[in-house]
Amino acid sequence: MTAPSEPIAPMTTNTFVENASGIDDPPAPIKGLRRLMWSIIPANIAIFMVWGAVPGILLPQQVTLAFGTEGQLNVVNLAIISTVGAFAAMIAQPIAGQISDRTRSRFGRRAPWIVLGALAGALALIGLAFASSLVGFIIAWTLVQICYNFAQGPLSAIMPDRVPIKRRGTFAALTGIGLMLGAIGGQIVGSIFFKSIAVGYVTFAVVSVGVLVLFVVLNPDYPSTRIEPEPFRMKEFLGTFWVNPVKHPDFFWAFTGRLLLYTGYFAVTGYQLYLLQNYFHIDAPETVIPVLGLLSLVGIIISTVVSGPLSDKVGRRKPFVFASAAVVSLAFLLPWFWQDLNAWMIMTFIAGFGFGMFQAVDTALMSEVLPSAKSFAKDLGVVNIAATLPQTLAPAVSGAIVLIFGYAGLFPVAIVLGLLGAFAIWPIKATR
Repeated sequence: MTAPSEPIAPMTTNTFVENASGIDDPPAPIKGLRRLMWSIIPANIAIFMVWGAVPGILLPQQVTLAFGTEGQLNVVNLAIISTVGAFAAMIAQPIAGQISDRTRSRFGRRAPWIVLGALAGALALIGLAFASSLVGFIIAWTLVQICYNFAQGPLSAIMPDRVPIKRRGTFAALTGIGLMLGAIGGQIVGSIFFKSIAVGYVTFAVVSVGVLVLFVVLNPDYPSTRIEPEPFRMKEFLGTFWVNPVKHPDFFWAFTGRLLLYTGYFAVTGYQLYLLQNYFHIDAPETVIPVLGLLSLVGIIISTVVSGPLSDKVGRRKPFVFASAAVVSLAFLLPWFWQDLNAWMIMTFIAGFGFGMFQAVDTALMSEVLPSAKSFAKDLGVVNIAATLPQTLAPAVSGAIVLIFGYAGLFPVAIVLGLLGAFAIWPIKATR
């Protein structure tokens, strides 16, 4: 990988970082916006395949095989592993963003950490294949969470770093397609490795490294060596996880809305394996999961492809969020009142369609509430907690709901969380 020269841009990188916020257009990408927009899809697929396959498919099955137990004890073990890992992810991504924002190198602020995070994450994922005790699972999964979040945090800052405002809806749609192709595709591919878990982990590790390194090579960033280095202050470092809700209310409401919407969605879909086994009583769930994944994927792609560019055209983000919450909530009513696999299949398609509407505009909305270009990756790391945490914590959240209310309790709780998340977006003033 050769260091790019520092070409002339409408606004120089150091000027942009020193003076801009999320509503300012950044310097044009070195290799062009079109290449960046299309290559963000496989980059997100590479990371989110891990989040789709491991916590929802491979890890639950590995826990079952390791402990040889069934029923609620598996729920408890998985909840413990997922909870510890999720809190590690919550801490890791904002710290990764903070470090990335302060990185000065010939390759820019983001590239070194995307590559290093992918490499370390791959090693941790291979290590997870050898876990056999509760402590071993906790340590290995926690390392996987930390390392891949060190890649995901800087990757998420690509949009405010390089994409103009008028193209962010489309970029967000492409990002969302990659995210959901990864998450749903991870479930499908994960089910293929249902009886060969170690091979699955190695496969995801190799793919993630190869794709993310290729993304960095194809999309070089401006050198960050000329940007004035920020002095390290312990108080600012400890404030990594805090953005003042009084000073930056839009940021606060965007974070809250995303957290609630994601938690509601993944509390149900992220618990799919155990729902199929214990709620719908499917004997071989691994044979059904690929079909369900395809149904969800079709719904997501249709709505994402339409919603992202349409939001750019009409200049509005909020209506798509409200519509998304309504559609997903209606979808969750089906398996709640109709305990049948057919209901789950119909729900999967409709909920995917609704969630795709949200995913298409969510990233663009988030990029427009960022306080300063000096801290894009850190602030996105904070706000990305609201996306990553629900996906990785879903088994723990769902497990608690199941233990208290039973499997049917997942659906009303998810509906309430989704609707509250949509209403949390309403007070945001930076976007319509």
